[in-house]
Amino acid sequence: MQVSSEQPTSTEARLQLLLFVDERPSSRQQIQQIRRYLKQLQAEYPFELQIVNVGEQPYLAEHFKLVATPALIKIYPEPRQTLAGSNLIEQLSNWWMRWQQSAESQANLVAELAETSTKPKDLENLNNSGNSGNSYGTSNVAAIRSVADSVEVIRLSDEVFRLKREQERLLEQLQFKDRIIAMVAHDLRNPLTAVSIAVETLESQFLSTKKGSFSASPALLTQLFKQARSQAKIIDRMIASLLQVTRVSSAELQIQPHKLDLIELYQDVEAHIQDRARSKSQSIQTDLPNDLPAVYADRERVRQVLINLLDNAMKYTPEGGTIRISCLHRTTQKVQVSVCDTGPGIPEENYDRIFEERFRLKRDEAKDGYGIGLALCQRIIRAHYGQIWVDSAPNGGSCFHFTLPVYSL
Repeated sequence: MQVSSEQPTSTEARLQLLLFVDERPSSRQQIQQIRRYLKQLQAEYPFELQIVNVGEQPYLAEHFKLVATPALIKIYPEPRQTLAGSNLIEQLSNWWMRWQQSAESQANLVAELAETSTKPKDLENLNNSGNSGNSYGTSNVAAIRSVADSVEVIRLSDEVFRLKREQERLLEQLQFKDRIIAMVAHDLRNPLTAVSIAVETLESQFLSTKKGSFSASPALLTQLFKQARSQAKIIDRMIASLLQVTRVSSAELQIQPHKLDLIELYQDVEAHIQDRARSKSQSIQTDLPNDLPAVYADRERVRQVLINLLDNAMKYTPEGGTIRISCLHRTTQKVQVSVCDTGPGIPEENYDRIFEERFRLKRDEAKDGYGIGLALCQRIIRAHYGQIWVDSAPNGGSCFHFTLPVYSL
């Protein structure tokens, strides 16, 4: 933080003033007049003047409880006094002689006490007198005679407060990530065990074949390979979720929008989810118009949203249930995508909270997941200047909707 000075700071300065200015064109002329007037006074009677730009140091204006600028504050000698308003120069001319006399009286008193006193504490007591109204909140701040020192005290106080807030935020992140790591370590055990059993069984069958005996049927081998592959995909999703956790609180989400064909993108996503849907005997119905316009979006980010919503739909839809994905050209500016399931649905009072980071319904605490997927979806869609929301599906369950901007030729 810097505070400009009209002249070099002098330890001999008797009167200390702060001039708060702003950069509004309407106040520029008034500020120039005030500074010229102060220079005239300074030539006749030396005093210390510091210029504070409220745009650069707003917390100083808040500290001194300013309601208007330009403003002139006498900070030494006590008591503090503030002048502000369109007639600031007139007010200053009325108060100037009294300010000057007060500064000279204080300087003379300090000098006399310094010459006659044999106890250094007497001087300290004089400087500490009248501190009951001191807004700095310490008993010896009134003795600070340098405006630069006063400003530094305020800056350091503000910095300490900022660092405390940052420490609290970092501790919260560390605690959350520790919980996530513990959950992942626990959740990885089941799929890893299943993969290990499948691989060990395949290995034993391979060794049996080399010895001339082979007991496994083709159907069993197919089942073992399928089990290993599906469990490996589960592990992959867990790792992807863990990576999302580490990025959720990082820098602002960056997107690189281009012309994007949503139907072609869905066909790519469909290959990712088909095996999982078949494993639960779920059917996926689509309503994707052939004349759907292209959107202006980041392909990989929108792919994340689709996969996340479809994964959730399959997780909550029971075996034999139906998942529906549809697109609607709502206006010339927006395309709406909807993913609906036939699961238990979401209570209406949680429609907004479901998108909060780390929020989970109580019924879902035993399910896999870490409460960040929908929050990430919301960040991605908002980065595209779209909207995302949830409501009840007509046949039970939930419908998640989001909008993306139409690509303009």
